[in-house]
Amino acid sequence: MLKWVTQSPSVRYVLPFAAFLAVSVLLPLLRVNPIAGEVIRLTVVGGVLLVVAFPLVDFRVTSWKGSVAVGVLVFLVWVGPDVLFPGYRDSALFRNPIVGYGVVPLPDAVRSHVPFLVFRGLRAVVLVPIIEELFWRAWLPRWIIRRDFTAVPLGTYTATAFILTVFLFASEHGAHWDVGLAAGIAYNWWMIRTRGLGDCILAHAVTNSCLAGYVVAGGQWQYW
Repeated sequence: MLKWVTQSPSVRYVLPFAAFLAVSVLLPLLRVNPIAGEVIRLTVVGGVLLVVAFPLVDFRVTSWKGSVAVGVLVFLVWVGPDVLFPGYRDSALFRNPIVGYGVVPLPDAVRSHVPFLVFRGLRAVVLVPIIEELFWRAWLPRWIIRRDFTAVPLGTYTATAFILTVFLFASEHGAHWDVGLAAGIAYNWWMIRTRGLGDCILAHAVTNSCLAGYVVAGGQWQYW
């Protein structure tokens, strides 16, 4: 069974992301406490990534400055509307049964709990950029273009693949769909520009690092 999984091209790109979604759905249903939840996410999803998909990950970066700049820009776009327009996200556009009602605030008890913050930071800065870029930039656009996606070079552009990927990426972010849409456009464009998975992982990691710092240092827990 494991041999079949590791030899299936699509499964290797998709399974870590699917595992992350499954764990994220199950943990609240099982009422797992936040600290244990972060450990479970890192263990389960990280294990799947290492066993199934890690050989696919190319960490080579061709444009360090550009990747960092893209990551910072996406962070600014992510928090900008809330900073510039207080109450912006209270609109029915961002709070409805379709997109949800925002992130459930973290319990006060874990906001100063160092192990929790470390695990949450590792998830945001290390794990999520790898599994999401494998899925959203390295697999899905190429699979949309051609089912035999391994024959399609990274960064190949078609309007259909670009638009579908961007909108699906936005939908993943629920009540933050608007900034998720902008982030999807930026990351997709960067993949087309660099044709490098490592560049996109770095840009995504920079965005999430800035956001993590903003959350912890600024008390902006609504983003976590």
